[in-house]
Amino acid sequence: MNSVEIKSFLRTFILFFITLEFLTGVIFYREYQNEVKNLEQTLSYNMDICNFNTDDNRYACSDYSIEFFNAQKETYTIEFLNRYKEKINTIYKKSNQFYKYYAIPYVPELYLKISYPNILYQIKITDFKNRRIQECIFATFGIVILTLLFSFYSLSPLRRAFNLTQEFVKDILHDFNTPISSLLLNVKTLPKTKENYNKINRIEQSLNTIISLQDNLKSYLKQQPKQNNEQFDLLKLVEERVEPLKILYSQLTFIVQGESFFVYSNKASVIRILDNLLINASKYNQKDGYVNVKIKKDRIIISDTGKGIKCANKIFDRFYKEHERGLGIGLHIVKNLCDELGIKIRVQSKVDQGTIFVLVFP
Repeated sequence: MNSVEIKSFLRTFILFFITLEFLTGVIFYREYQNEVKNLEQTLSYNMDICNFNTDDNRYACSDYSIEFFNAQKETYTIEFLNRYKEKINTIYKKSNQFYKYYAIPYVPELYLKISYPNILYQIKITDFKNRRIQECIFATFGIVILTLLFSFYSLSPLRRAFNLTQEFVKDILHDFNTPISSLLLNVKTLPKTKENYNKINRIEQSLNTIISLQDNLKSYLKQQPKQNNEQFDLLKLVEERVEPLKILYSQLTFIVQGESFFVYSNKASVIRILDNLLINASKYNQKDGYVNVKIKKDRIIISDTGKGIKCANKIFDRFYKEHERGLGIGLHIVKNLCDELGIKIRVQSKVDQGTIFVLVFP
């Protein structure tokens, strides 16, 4: 899977998994609460049975403790006793007991307390928890499998559309090769005179721009084979890439500063990085603006007086663009090439003031 498919798959998986896991957790928690409630009701019923007849229910009451309490020994007021009587037959839970009070007929000064050990109560509660946790774990495994199947199924339309787009772009690139090659050959055969020299150079530069767009699309489709590294001079390379732009964008001022700096890298990839950045700096610049390229030690600094970038943190995302022109893949390819070559790329931009790109070579 490519990066787009991986992102789509992960988003679908996470969203679907969290939703199902949350619903499953709610269901299991409600079931656990119902079990606890049923347990307390069962204990209450058993206490009621013990209260009615302790002689005939010795086995059922074997875990229960039966005590008599003298209500007159309690330091309660009459008003408090009246409220206390309303709580007879109510379940109480304390640290060591689970109990109820019962009134004794004809013996108003006494009441009956039937209790169930809290240890046994907690054992049953723990058993409920463990069983629900085990069921929840098994359910989670099932949810993971179901989510994987659903994610792959939902990914198939995207994959078909992506493959269709790739095939479409491949066909266009193939059809473009013949007319572009023919144009380049014919332009080179034209005699360059003083009158048409600039015009022919503009045509050549425009054709080279189209070829650069083709290279970007080929890289997007992963058709561009990797080339071997070689040693070359960055200053000389920058001057070579800037020279044609001076003719194409004659209204701009191009400045190249620095000293020779040799690097060992993929020259073709570095050329494509520079071309993308320099063309963008020229294309989106202001009238009578400038493009300044500084080579300082191990880095190249490209600054311009262009329109600036609103969301600098998104410019390397695929298909992101702030202008109507372009495909939105140039800077994405630049970032990928920089990552492959170990080049660190940074950007600073202010709207209506310009943009600065910094390339730091390893």
